[in-house]
Amino acid sequence: MGNGSGISRGDRNRNGRLARLRALVPVSNAIVGIDLANAKQMVVVCDHDSRVLARRTFRCAAWKLGAALDWAAKQATAAGFAGATVSCEPTGHRWRVVGQLAADRGMPFVCVQPVVTSWTRRSEDLTWDKTDEKDAVLIARLTAQLRCYVPESVDEEWGRLRHLGARRTELLTESGRQIQQIRALLECVWPAALQTARQPFKSATWTAALTVLLDRDHADLARTRRLGLVRWETAIRREVVRRGRTRPCLRIARLFVRRAGRHVRGPRPPARGNRAGRADPNSRKHAITSANVPASPGSGTPCLPTSRNRPGS
Repeated sequence: MGNGSGISRGDRNRNGRLARLRALVPVSNAIVGIDLANAKQMVVVCDHDSRVLARRTFRCAAWKLGAALDWAAKQATAAGFAGATVSCEPTGHRWRVVGQLAADRGMPFVCVQPVVTSWTRRSEDLTWDKTDEKDAVLIARLTAQLRCYVPESVDEEWGRLRHLGARRTELLTESGRQIQQIRALLECVWPAALQTARQPFKSATWTAALTVLLDRDHADLARTRRLGLVRWETAIRREVVRRGRTRPCLRIARLFVRRAGRHVRGPRPPARGNRAGRADPNSRKHAITSANVPASPGSGTPCLPTSRNRPGS
């Protein structure tokens, strides 16, 4: 069945996006391409055919580019344009400062993705040559072709969400790194402990058992068996409830003692159990602190870390 309008929903969305960009990059405006750096800013004023109308290097920080924008606006007016649209790459934090300076002067502001600039640079002369002068012109050219986007407004909520997203990524990376370290330590001395649960580091019972073993029994499995299975299950149930869960999986708790205690490699004197530090309470993901490994593998049971805040199943 044919579509009476002749265009699809994707076409309408794309047309709407291009209309919004065209409102910010009108033909009556010149384009100010800025290649941002730490202390050297390259500013070019171009028309919509990528012809450079003016070029100037400003040796200052990004938050001092107000004079550069005033200079670019004068150059655009002298060339016969009604105004100027500012464009740059959203690298680091400097582009937000440029966006605020442009908004204060009533100048439209758009951004060009760095990956688009990189591919355009290679397709232009088939080289990897990268200079500030060339990149500024490429940014202006891509803006004239509407190969840009409208950045999010820089406000308090946007900044808070950006900070929380960066913090979440940091916690996930740190948690994954320390899980791999704990797994490597257990595979060296207690490989059977990893077989007591299908996904041990996602199991609240497994992490609670490891915490009880190190905190209460100081990694001495003989003491754990001597105190009895009932007291072991009670301690694990108390630790699981403290972690916010309802009840533990007793099958994992019992297998942890029956199987893990049989395959400890090397001598087993009492070892020091290292407590894990608490992660940021505002995050749902918690990092597991690292452990100190004895200098010699044969010096006894290693000091395995615990995970007090690791969410599990």
